[in-house]
Amino acid sequence: MLKDSGMEKINFSGGEPFLHQRGDFLGKLVQFCKQELRLPSVSIVSNGSLITEKWFQKYGEYLDILAVSCDSFQEETNALIGRRQGKKSHLDNLHRVRSWCSEYRVAFKVNSVINTFNVKEDMRDQIRELNPVFQCLVIDGENAGEHALREAEKFVISDEEFQDFLDRHSEITCLVPESNQKMRDSYLILDEYMRFLDCREGRKDPSKSILDVGVENAIQFSGFDEKMFLKRGGKYVWSKADMRLEW
Repeated sequence: MLKDSGMEKINFSGGEPFLHQRGDFLGKLVQFCKQELRLPSVSIVSNGSLITEKWFQKYGEYLDILAVSCDSFQEETNALIGRRQGKKSHLDNLHRVRSWCSEYRVAFKVNSVINTFNVKEDMRDQIRELNPVFQCLVIDGENAGEHALREAEKFVISDEEFQDFLDRHSEITCLVPESNQKMRDSYLILDEYMRFLDCREGRKDPSKSILDVGVENAIQFSGFDEKMFLKRGGKYVWSKADMRLEW
């Protein structure tokens, strides 16, 4: 239904999308979107902890972009933020997944949420070492205020602090900063019930499901801002087949 309505790009995120059936269910979705729907771009956002080389061997050819969340290159800071992965090193795993992306020709992206615990950090050397072949996306804090889904006020930084971080990393050419405002209104988000989520009021207000009322009806309640989408550079080269990648 989404493809028939003009969808060209789909991104699977969570929670952690690799949790279900050790990623096999996700892999089948990725394969279906590329093989059957022939979408130009299929991407995933993951914390990287459950990804295996076996998954890449089976499904890597159908995936255009893999974004791995990494909010800090210091293990103790990751623990404070909540990125601890048991006894595993989040950073070791990040580099392992990066190498698989290179081997199986998947564009690699780093997502960092800049917050109270990492806003003073200098990530330049680590980003250069990882050499993302795609955008390094940096956004400021989210989910603050009276109606927050979780207590996130302690993570939230000021606009000035965010700008200081961007200035410090201005030489990183792959960095693409996105503020809360840009993030909130410039994405079409569907939940597990196939409802568009309207984030304009700082909440995630659901539309009716596209399975009940169709895409055209439901999308009217998505809060999507096309001008903001274009302003943040939402239209770019999506398919790895069209990217100039250095493997």
